[in-house]
Amino acid sequence: MSDNSTTRLIQMYQEESEAPLFLSGFFRSPPQNFHSSEKVGIDIIRDDEDIAIVLTDLSVGARHNEATKYVNKEFAPPIFDEMIDVNAYKLVNRQAGQDPFMDPDFNAVALQEAFSGVRKLERKIRRSIELMCSQVLQTGAVTLTDAAGVGLYTLDYQAKATHKKMVDTTWAEDGSTGTPLADLAALARVVRRDGKQKPDRLLFGSSAMARFLANAKVQAALERDGIGLGQVTPVARGEGASFVGRIFIDNYWFEMWMYEGFYKDPVTGNMLDYISTNNIIMLSSAGRLDLSFGAIPLIGEPDPATMPYLPPRMSDSARGMDLTLNAWRTPDRKHLKVSAGTRPLPIPTAIDTFACLTTVHS
Repeated sequence: MSDNSTTRLIQMYQEESEAPLFLSGFFRSPPQNFHSSEKVGIDIIRDDEDIAIVLTDLSVGARHNEATKYVNKEFAPPIFDEMIDVNAYKLVNRQAGQDPFMDPDFNAVALQEAFSGVRKLERKIRRSIELMCSQVLQTGAVTLTDAAGVGLYTLDYQAKATHKKMVDTTWAEDGSTGTPLADLAALARVVRRDGKQKPDRLLFGSSAMARFLANAKVQAALERDGIGLGQVTPVARGEGASFVGRIFIDNYWFEMWMYEGFYKDPVTGNMLDYISTNNIIMLSSAGRLDLSFGAIPLIGEPDPATMPYLPPRMSDSARGMDLTLNAWRTPDRKHLKVSAGTRPLPIPTAIDTFACLTTVHS
């Protein structure tokens, strides 16, 4: 019903909560990491810093070494499969941003709803991938639950206990207690000796960064900027992540990042940080971390009438993402259903090249 008032409909605003890719961005996804198999397998050859042992007599011959010894690891990835329902009855209603005096184009509106739904599902799955990567880097394990808190998927990569370290003395918020530089140097030596690579990245939770910068010895190290030993130059990079600067600690040259990315906990509904606020993740840029993706099995070819613009599978190595897409109509043509799924798995291939430090002693 219209009256004698007038209304100007300005451009629609749609709020979208972006899915952060900061932690998952440290995991590589080359083409061979995309598969259709039930499990993911990897052969691992270990090395150690052995030295050659001298011979006392040339006649005894060379010492024997085994160059091809390896172990095989197999993992079953978790399954994510999300769906939306486009209801034909709702297509007669005015959509957001639509001129109220124009008849709706049912097919066009349905296609728009389908595309919007796929983007929403992709962001949900990306957040779950980011959560798995955060768990791997902080605990060496993955635990996924439902809304009731029931564990649905668990995978423990058996990270060494020495790579999950709590400080002996809390780093005080005012900097009065704790030894940040010594604690980080000690952890760096553990990573270097176990992982055979020098760590060079520090990823701070928000409180851990504040406690770190409050310490007088840290401030002194950063003030030595004139000889290049430390500098704080914050730059925002990506959703929730900021590059803070660099610092030299006991023969280790670190990039410093702060990350405040968060997700909605399915159990409590509270917003939780991907990096626990008092934690610091220490990484080596030379350490290999893999992110693999398995397809969702489907039978036959998709109905071309329901997926005119959507490919059955979208794989992107550069962005580290893979989705199996599907769309179908109910027999009465009253519902269009669209699903997006994948079987992602972050694998800490070089598991000894990273560690996590908790800055509060409890």
